[in-house]
Amino acid sequence: VQLAESGGGLVQAGDSLTLSCSISGRASSTSATGWFRRAPGKEREFVAACTYRDCYSPQYSESVSGRFTISRDNVADTLFLHMNSLKPEDTAVYYCAAQIRRRDPIISDYAYDYWGQGTQVTVSS
Repeated sequence: VQLAESGGGLVQAGDSLTLSCSISGRASSTSATGWFRRAPGKEREFVAACTYRDCYSPQYSESVSGRFTISRDNVADTLFLHMNSLKPEDTAVYYCAAQIRRRDPIISDYAYDYWGQGTQVTVSS
């Protein structure tokens, strides 16, 4: 499985941005898929995840709940993160992740088998 993020950039506070993660290889074998981020000087943290391929039961961190929406297009094998009302504290490198072997909790990065290289999101105040 290979993951490739795109869509990052420099935006202003209050703006919206959508990140994409192209899933190639054994995309149909993936279970949970998610987004994590790492801000400068901080640990990588959970952002959002699709519990299963259908993404009917997404999970969000408290810091993004109500502002971010995760979705998955299984025809295009692409994971999305729609980000609204962006804040300077959302500035980070955003990573997508996928698991093959089902493990919980999916809010933990230990649950994932594959990672993308990351895309930078910078929100100016």
